[in-house]
Amino acid sequence: MFSFLRPNAGPACPPVAEIAAAVARGEMVLVDVRETAELRGSGKAKGALHVPLGLLALKADPQAPDAVMAPGKPVVLYCASGGRSGMAAQTLRRMGYDPVWNLGGFGDWVAGGGQVDRA
Repeated sequence: MFSFLRPNAGPACPPVAEIAAAVARGEMVLVDVRETAELRGSGKAKGALHVPLGLLALKADPQAPDAVMAPGKPVVLYCASGGRSGMAAQTLRRMGYDPVWNLGGFGDWVAGGGQVDRA
């Protein structure tokens, strides 16, 4: 929607339906980088991991004892509007993750027909 606000948006993201199907099959990782308070109000995309942007580098480090992801699967990120997920995509690319896409905002997930898990 507002892709001009997304720093380094990167390559075009797959459609929401394709992402949802790949996440359900375990072939792709979907990550919500918003803060916990933001999820309380809206929920999160079905199947998404919640890793706030400030913790992403730690939680994505395969050497960390509490890592929640590792390079090897495609990653799609989103936040509230696309800015933080753009920064998160840059971080993951520097860490060796590939491919990495910035979906944009949670509203883009919903507008694309994505299901929501209410917290």
